[in-house]
Formats: sequence, C-alpha cells, structure tokens
Amino acid sequence: MASSSTFLRLWLTDRARDTLLSCVSKEDLPAFRLACHDFSVRAAPLLFEEVNIDFRASTFTKPARMAALDRLGHHTRALTFTMAHTPETFLPPLLDPTTGEEITFTYEPYAPTSRDSLSRLSNPTYGSWEMTDMLVKQYSPLFHAAANVPSFIRAFSSLPNLKHLKISCPGQEAVQRYRRSIVDYALISLRIAVERSNLSSLDTLSLVSIHPGAVLYLNPIMGFGALPNSVKRWKRVTNLTICMDSIPFVPYPPSDHLKLLHSYLHLFASSLTDFVFRWQGVKGLSPLSLDKEVCLQKASPDMACPRRCHLALRPLKFEKLRNMEVENIVVDASQISSFITAHRHTIRDFNFEDTHLRSGDWDQALTPLTRISGSEKWKEKVEEVMDVPLLLSPVGLEEKRVNEALVDYFTCKPRPSRPSIGAWQKAGSRSRELFGGTPEHFRRFLRTSVFSWR
Repeated sequence: MASSSTFLRLWLTDRARDTLLSCVSKEDLPAFRLACHDFSVRAAPLLFEEVNIDFRASTFTKPARMAALDRLGHHTRALTFTMAHTPETFLPPLLDPTTGEEITFTYEPYAPTSRDSLSRLSNPTYGSWEMTDMLVKQYSPLFHAAANVPSFIRAFSSLPNLKHLKISCPGQEAVQRYRRSIVDYALISLRIAVERSNLSSLDTLSLVSIHPGAVLYLNPIMGFGALPNSVKRWKRVTNLTICMDSIPFVPYPPSDHLKLLHSYLHLFASSLTDFVFRWQGVKGLSPLSLDKEVCLQKASPDMACPRRCHLALRPLKFEKLRNMEVENIVVDASQISSFITAHRHTIRDFNFEDTHLRSGDWDQALTPLTRISGSEKWKEKVEEVMDVPLLLSPVGLEEKRVNEALVDYFTCKPRPSRPSIGAWQKAGSRSRELFGGTPEHFRRFLRTSVFSWR
C-alpha cells in the first residue's frame, strides 16, 4: 500500500474513503478488513453499526465474544435482540424431588450493584440454596443464561452509543399467553440492563413480533428488579414502534393484556414524538382509546384479576406526539375524532391503515380537521385508487409492426370514454388464466391485446 502513493492519498482523504466504503456490501466488509490493519480499523464502524443477536445459552457468557464486544461495541448504533418462542423456551412445572408436588417459584432478579465477583458466589441466585439447586437440576442452561442479569448488564455497557433497540420474540402460541417462558426472563434481564447501563443516546425502541405479555416484563413500573430511576431511562425514548400478536376482538375479550398495553403506553406519554402500532393477525382494538372500550370497564369471567376490573383507565395523552400510525384495528369514529381533538396542538401526520369503523363514517371521524383548519379544503385532497391494466410487449415482433398496430388501434378503433369495472375484472381473470401456461396460451393472450398477432 505504501508503494502506491496515488491510492494512499485517495485513501487518506476522508470523503473519498467514506464514499468507497459505502459502496462495499456488508457481505464483503469482513474480507475487506482482512487486507490490512488500517482497512480493518476504517471498515469497523460500517460493519458493526447494526448488530443482530439471536440469543442462545452462551451469547453473553462466552469470553471471546464478550471481549470482541468490548472492543467493537462503541461502533454499534442499532441492536436487534431476537429470541423466538420454541419448545426449548417452554418451562415445565417445578417439582419437589422428594414428594413430586409442584413448587411455586417467586422470581426476584439478581442484579448486584458492585463489581465484586465474589458476591454472586456468596449469595444464592434464586432466593435460597435449595431453590437454586432445584432450578439448576430441572431447568435448561438457556433459562439460567436468560436470568443472568449481570451478563446482560456487561453486554449493554459495551454499547455506549446505542440509538435504536429492536426486540423480536416471535412464535408464541395463543394457549401459552398466561404462562411464563424463558423468553420472559430474558426480557426482564434486558430491561434491567438497559436501565443500569449508560445509554444516553438511546431514543428509538422497536418491539417487533412480540407477544402481548412482553409489555409486562418490559414495564419498569411493574417491578421485577426496578429501581426508583428506572422510569427516567425509558422516558428518553421518542420513537416507539410496536408490532404485537393480535388479541381477537370479541364481545368480552381477555382484558388483562389490553390493560397491560395501556399501562405500558402511559410510560411514554410525556416523551413520544413518533408512534407506530400494528396488530399481527386478526384486527384488534385501538391501543389509543382503550379507556373508552366498554369491555374493559365491565366485569368479565375471563379476567385474571376480576376485583380490579372496576378501576377506570386513564386516557392516553401524548404531550409531544407529531407522527402516528395504527394498522389493523377496530375502532369507532368518535374515538378517532376524540384522539385528533386531544392532540390537535402537536400532531402533524396520522395514518389509519386497514382500519374498520364499528360505528360512524370517516367524515365523522375526521370532523376535527374542519375545526382545526377552519374550512373543508382537506376533503378535496382525496386519494384516487384505480386498477391499471398490464400490457406486455410481444417478443419477436419488429418495431415497425408494433408502431403500425398502435397507430391502427388509436385511429381506427373507437375507444370507450370510461371503461367499466366489470371489463377490468374480466380482463384480469382472463389474464390470470393465460399466464403461466404453454406458448399457445401466451399467443392467445397476445391476440387479446392491442397488437395484431399472426
């Protein structure tokens, strides 16, 4: 490299070097770093800017891996933590080895405040030495790795410049929603690690493909090792995205998870500027107006805590919300109108995707826009949706014949002023029948187009 002075001058120019590195794919960057030491140093920020972690038993305990994270973690800006629900994450009942009776396990996270390594050895990890011995013998190493809070704290302490945390826990079955799994213990450890690490740049949180019970373990107000200043750490989040497994809308849905979701969103009421929420699966209730749902105010036999069902939910009010998007929900027009009115001073953009109105229409739902703008000009900006036919160019035809066919079609054949919807549907169904067939089928399709085919 030193013998090529021209390339050396180019490489030492920051703008030219950054442009060159931006053109190198992520798949080629590891090999690029092996060329020389300077290439390794310059390419590391790009290669480790986004890190994906698929949690396993040795993810945060393998010495070589943690040493690498200490060296390169300061480059990380976005972290994706993935732990899917599998048969390995299922926790069977804890049984007494002598009597065979089921034992109740009350979990209290072990999070030492000092760096003394002997403190973990002098105190039992799970409350008592007897309980610790039973858990070690009956539960898999994955459980103990998920409950190892100090290892999570050490890992996240190596990411001082983290800005975006993405958590994904897909695959939970509906019948397991009221059972705690290893994934939930990992979420508790992750939350404590975020609260006790110096992550001053963290402002974006994405919960993608998560189960409804995850918000219980990510909520610092609910306990599980929370400190008095735990809430302060999460209130720095200004961008929140949640994609949650759906809770089907029925006359009396199980409201426990909906109330947990409502309480979790209250945590960000004073800080959020951008909010996106989607239900995965069937449509669910709007998370922005759960306090107005009748099913959450009346007693239901499906509630886990029926004695608390009479407590009214506080309305959600985001003080700094500017952009909002909800998808796949069931809502009333009056609920949308109330939300827009309550946030009229701050909100600039809102989007309701795949939304079903139980009552009212969209004119009623968007009535506050008329009062806010002072006129109904916003109704003139209507998005027009139409079907556009797909015309394929026949392969093998000369350009002259194609031009002649176009001239004959547009000059000789009368064109209808407005094609009917039925004509498009008929053409679409016929096109689907002819696609993917034999060459003769394709010729039949071209005969129906604007081109003459012989």
